[in-house]
Amino acid sequence: MKSIRLPLVRRQFGNHVCRNCTNQLKRQRRGLATAANPEIFDVVCVGGGPAGLSVLAALRSHAATAGLKVALIESQDLSHTRSWTLAANQYSNRCSSLTPASVSFLDAIGAWKHILRDRVQSYEEMQVWDGITGSRVEFDWPQASQGKTIAYMTENLNLTSALLKRIDELSGVSIFDNTKVERIELGQDTEAADLRSWPIVQLTGGRQLAARLLLGADGANSPVRSFAGISTAGWDYERHGVVATMQMSGSGWHGEASKIAYQRFLPTGPAAMLPLPTTHSTLVWSTTPERAAHLKSLSPEDFTAMVNAAFRLLPVDLDYMHTIASGQAEELSWRLQHTPFDARLVPQPAAGVQAGSIASFPLRMRHADTYIGERVALLGDAAHTTHPLAGQGLNQGQGDVEALIRTIIYAVEHGMDIGVRMSLEAYEADRYAKNHVLLGVVDKLHKLYAVQSGPLVPLRSLGLSAVNALAPVKRFFMGQAAGTGVKIF
Repeated sequence: MKSIRLPLVRRQFGNHVCRNCTNQLKRQRRGLATAANPEIFDVVCVGGGPAGLSVLAALRSHAATAGLKVALIESQDLSHTRSWTLAANQYSNRCSSLTPASVSFLDAIGAWKHILRDRVQSYEEMQVWDGITGSRVEFDWPQASQGKTIAYMTENLNLTSALLKRIDELSGVSIFDNTKVERIELGQDTEAADLRSWPIVQLTGGRQLAARLLLGADGANSPVRSFAGISTAGWDYERHGVVATMQMSGSGWHGEASKIAYQRFLPTGPAAMLPLPTTHSTLVWSTTPERAAHLKSLSPEDFTAMVNAAFRLLPVDLDYMHTIASGQAEELSWRLQHTPFDARLVPQPAAGVQAGSIASFPLRMRHADTYIGERVALLGDAAHTTHPLAGQGLNQGQGDVEALIRTIIYAVEHGMDIGVRMSLEAYEADRYAKNHVLLGVVDKLHKLYAVQSGPLVPLRSLGLSAVNALAPVKRFFMGQAAGTGVKIF
């Protein structure tokens, strides 16, 4: 076990380290020699998802923070993530949209080079329309900007596997995987160290880790957030997101050269078809729990028919198809003969669904009251969860990581204690308002498009048509979606 080397600290920060801090470091160094005392870490991250792995890779890759002693606690066995692989014609049903800004950050910390690029698909255009009125926005770049990417679709496991490979390449991270957090409590003042303000993480097996800064990247039911006493506000949408990997009848209307993402707002929630490499796409369909259960009960042929119906039929016809136990494929074939639509404005027909890829999960909105506490910071789903209709959940987490890393680097370079609330306030100031606005916009969009009648329906259609007609406004929204537009906060 390595001890903390005070001379190195003084060489890096000169007189910025106060006498009390130096004395505390000496006590901690003595404490490491006793097995009964918790092991001292500068940063302990609970959660090995994209946010947690990104923050650790970023800490190890930057010169200012590479010397920090860091640890990862993850309940799952990460060896499966490291060795993750699928056949070339199969894709995981849990995919995410990464903006160019997120990809740029992943590239800067050295993780993007480990991504399996043949399993990543960029798209340059989005078709979004109202399922009741048919009003639409065609988010396509002007001729001068042709080829610009709106986002990249990738499997979540492709991303986490790449981040783990980068962490292994950098080394220096103590990884406690296949390990659960039993409890978190404040430390004590002993002869070895004064840890009264430090979180002590008790792991299964009896090991204890003391954290100068404890990071909660441990999901919506965050134990770290509970320990910090941070409340959340929000609600369940009473909707489930149905996901599946679809085999399409072609590689897109423009072929491999230019892929299109599609989203249709239905009264029960949006249905999105997002491109993957070759002739595959990933489906995310938000609907009621009852309809989600019905969709999962269907045969592959009937499920595929329902997916094609979601992008083509009138809502009243789709409602009927949800009421029949089987025979959706035959029903769709008949109804399409009597439903006019422009085939090139909707996804190419789905030809089938990948076996075992149909699943669903509940949708909710939550926002923590604060992202920071004394020696605690939250990021990713531990800080906020949102409806997937904007495809920004993972990008919000990556934005949290980038802001938190800037905050920690500043604290280290200025000789500050990285765990105290004052050192973390810049992170909260950077991210809280941005995330709050995005959560609010997504929530209002969900509620707006759930309305089936009344004056809101023509008004929202007028709004879509106006955005589609005003090129500068449309480019502004595209820039915001890609993370490359003008910063409004």
